[in-house]
Amino acid sequence: MSFFDTHLLNIVVYLPLLFAALIWLLPGTERGQIRTLTFIGMLVDLVFGVWAYMRFEPGGAEFQLEYRTRWLEQLGVSYHIGVDGLAISLLLLTVFLGPLVVMASQTYITERVKEFHLSLLALQTVMLGALVSLDVLLFYVFWEAMLIPMYLLVGVWGSEDRQMAAVKFFLYTLVGSLLMLVAIVAVYFMSSTPGNRSFDYAAIYNSLVAANREISTCMATGGDCGQLAGLAGTLYRWGPWLFAAFALAFAIKVPMWPVHTWLPDAHVQAPVAGSMILAGVMLKMGTFGFWRFAIPFFPAATHQARPFLSALAVIGIVYGALMCLAQRDIKKLIAYSSVSHLGYCMLGMLALTAEGATGSAYQMLNHGVSTGALFLLFGFLYERRHTRLMSDYGGIAKVVPVYTASFLIITFSSVAVPGTNGFVGEFLVLLGTFKSNLGLAVGALAALGVILGAAYMLWMVQKVFFGPLTHRENQHLSDLSLREFATVLPFLILVVVMGLMPQPFLDRINPSTERFITRANLGAPGSKVQPGDVKITVMPLPPSGMAAAPTAQPSGQLADRR
Repeated sequence: MSFFDTHLLNIVVYLPLLFAALIWLLPGTERGQIRTLTFIGMLVDLVFGVWAYMRFEPGGAEFQLEYRTRWLEQLGVSYHIGVDGLAISLLLLTVFLGPLVVMASQTYITERVKEFHLSLLALQTVMLGALVSLDVLLFYVFWEAMLIPMYLLVGVWGSEDRQMAAVKFFLYTLVGSLLMLVAIVAVYFMSSTPGNRSFDYAAIYNSLVAANREISTCMATGGDCGQLAGLAGTLYRWGPWLFAAFALAFAIKVPMWPVHTWLPDAHVQAPVAGSMILAGVMLKMGTFGFWRFAIPFFPAATHQARPFLSALAVIGIVYGALMCLAQRDIKKLIAYSSVSHLGYCMLGMLALTAEGATGSAYQMLNHGVSTGALFLLFGFLYERRHTRLMSDYGGIAKVVPVYTASFLIITFSSVAVPGTNGFVGEFLVLLGTFKSNLGLAVGALAALGVILGAAYMLWMVQKVFFGPLTHRENQHLSDLSLREFATVLPFLILVVVMGLMPQPFLDRINPSTERFITRANLGAPGSKVQPGDVKITVMPLPPSGMAAAPTAQPSGQLADRR
C-alpha cells in the first residue's frame, strides 16, 4: 500500500476544509471569487473521490485505503478511517453532488454569500468524515458536527418559516444523537476490560462476536438466556436497550415513520442546496448507521425488533405515498416522497437477504440521484415563479420543453421505470422482501407503494406541465440556461448509466452485502457462521511516537477474504 493510498481519504475529507480556509481570507464582497473557489474545491474533491473509488478493489480486503494514528490514547480513541464497498459508494455520491450544489446556488444565494459557501464546504467535510470513520467516537464527532452547518443552511438561507424548520431539525436529531452517545459509552465499557478499552470499530465488534453468537443460539434453542454469564449475560439484558438507542438516532435521520415530521418542514424551507444535500447524503447517514453499527453490534436484538421495524418501514412507504397524493405544494410532495423511498432502503436491509440488502444499498445511491435532481429542477422553477403550488402552474411544457424533458426523465427514475436507476434498486428490495421470512403481506404492501409512487408523481407532472396554459405569468418562463442544463445533465446521465449498467456499482456493494447479512444472522436458526468467520481485521495502531502506519501490510493481506 503506497503512501498516497494511505492518505487518499484524508485528502478527500479535508480538501473542502482547506478551500474553506482560503475563502475565509477573501473579503465578503468578492462574491464571484468565492463562488468560483468553492466550485473548484468541490470539483477537485470530486476528482480525488473518483480516484479513491477506482482504487477500491471489490475482491480485496473489507476495509481499504485505511489511515490510523494515535489520538486520545488514555481513552482508547484513535484517528482511524477507511472504507468498505458501501462507504466508498456513498462517498462517491457525496463528492458527485458537491460541485452541482454550488452551481445550483449561483443565482439563488445573494446574501451572506461567503458564509453560505463556508457552510457548504464545512458540511462536505463532516459528511465525508462520518462515512469513512472506523472509530466509533470519531464517527460520533462527525455525526454531531453535521448539525451545525445544516442548521445554518436552513435557518439563515431558507424560506419564510426557516427558523422553525431549522430548530425542529436540530432538536429531533440532537435528542437521538445524545441517546446514541449514551449507548456508545455503554458499549465501550461493556466490550472490554480496564486498560484494554477502545472505541475502535473493529475492536468493539470483535469483542462482542462470541457473546452475540451465544445469545442468538440460546434464543434459537429456547434456553434460559437470563442465566447466561459474563459479557453474554450483560449483553442479553442491556443489548435491546442499547440497540433501541442506536436505532432511534438512526431512524430519526432516515427518517422513519413516525419520527419523520421534521423532514417535510426542513425540505420545504431549505434553499435548493440544503434540500439537495439533505436528500442526497444526510438521510443516508441514518441507513448507513443501521448498516454499520446498530445491526452488526446487536444481531439478536435486531431479530427481536425486526418485525416491528419492518412494519414501520412499510407504513413509511405507504404513508409517504398517500401524503404525496394529498399535497398541493410541489416541494412538500417531493419531501414526502423521500419518506416513502427511504422506507424501501430500510425494508431491504431488514429483509436480511442478499437481494434485499443489495437493493437497499443501491437504493441509497438512487435516491440521492433522483430526489436530489427533483429538488434541483424544482429550485430552478421556483427561482422563476417564486411559488410552490401546483395550481400556479399548468401547461408549461409548451414554454419550457428542455426543462420538461429533463423533469420527466428524473420522474421516470423516481417511479422506477425499467431502464432507469430506480428500477434496479426497488426490484431488488422487493425480490429480497418476498424471499425473506417477513411474510407475503409485507412484500405486497411494499409493492403497493410502487403503484402509489407512480400515481402521485405522474399526477403532479400532469398538473404542472400539461393541459392548458392557464396563468399569464407562465407564458414568459425561460427554459434552462446553459449553466442550469450543465447542472442537470450529470443527473440525467447517471439515471441511464445506473439503470442500464448497474454491475460496476454492484461489484463494490456486493462484498459488503455478503458480510452484512452474515453478521446480521450470527447465531440465527440454521446459521453455521462461526465467530472467526465474521471478525473484522483492520490496520493496527502504529508504534508509539509514529504518526501513522503507511508501511503496514496492505489491508487486503490482513482481512479475511471469505
